[in-house]
Amino acid sequence: MDRRPFHLAFPVHDLAAARQFYGELLGCEEGRSSDHWIDFNLYGHQIVAHLNVDMKTRLATNPVDGADVPVPHFGVVLTMTQWEALADRLKQNGTEFVIEPTVRFRGQTGEQATMFFMDPSGNALEFKAMANDAQLFAAH
Repeated sequence: MDRRPFHLAFPVHDLAAARQFYGELLGCEEGRSSDHWIDFNLYGHQIVAHLNVDMKTRLATNPVDGADVPVPHFGVVLTMTQWEALADRLKQNGTEFVIEPTVRFRGQTGEQATMFFMDPSGNALEFKAMANDAQLFAAH
């Protein structure tokens, strides 16, 4: 199957902070931008940080495998090597995790390495890597 990149636009309260977080910390290449938005390449997907200086963060959680997962959230399913490298970079930069890098559903269908953290505007991100990529959409 030929997978096409997804596009996600999301609010941020500070474009300079978004540029530092997504561009420098996460390593996303910057694309087009204006005084009100910035395009980033997030592992081949287009995400766009749109300025909203009045944004209010409303974070809710749902229980998943014994952890309180923030919703909404977004991220990418990486290879295990990419995931480990990103987790190391985030730890080295003192990132405060909502859910520390961990493995959930250990020994079960859908076993995955996962981590959750927030961007400077309070948007929750999850990056994961599957123990078996074929189980990404497996029900049980």
